Amino acid sequence: MTFAPAPTARLILRPWREEDLAPFAALNADPEVMEYFPRTLTRAESDNVAEAIAAHFDAHGFGLWAVEVPGVAPFIGFTGLSVPRFEAPFTPAVEVGWRLARAWWGRGYASEAARVALAFGFETLALDEIVSFTAAGNLRSRRVMQRIGMHEDVPGAFDHPALAEGHPLRAHVLYRLARADWRRGSGRPVDGAAARP
Repeated sequence: MTFAPAPTARLILRPWREEDLAPFAALNADPEVMEYFPRTLTRAESDNVAEAIAAHFDAHGFGLWAVEVPGVAPFIGFTGLSVPRFEAPFTPAVEVGWRLARAWWGRGYASEAARVALAFGFETLALDEIVSFTAAGNLRSRRVMQRIGMHEDVPGAFDHPALAEGHPLRAHVLYRLARADWRRGSGRPVDGAAARP
């Protein structure tokens, strides 16, 4: 069975719907949103990503949930947990990640949703650790990682194997958060986060 986190004060993390595909394609076609990815995506490529997200839910029972601002915006992007599909010194692992449309940046939504995803991972899935990673130059995402209580693993920095040697985005940073640290209050959401079907 697939579960989703409880709502936050401002957001709902929920299963995907067919009507999410068009706004998802729009954000994946935005050069600013995709600045730290190899390139923007076509509609067909974006739909393929959505299919891969659905397959991840089928395989693991959790994944990258659609994010909704109730009464304001039915879909602003995704936030959630995923299992990286590449091999690196820190894998196998579970990653917390997010991607929001540009219009919704700067409101604290990424941090708010990510904290609830962490709570789901540690409370419901009983994970010992959750990681996050991004291109070294992606300061916005790195600030979110810091805000949600993650700690940079400086020796864990790595070259992303899906990017060719010499690619400007190949150098990646790695952040970690252990369940024991999270339980001590690092990154915990103020309103809690229980699981719901």
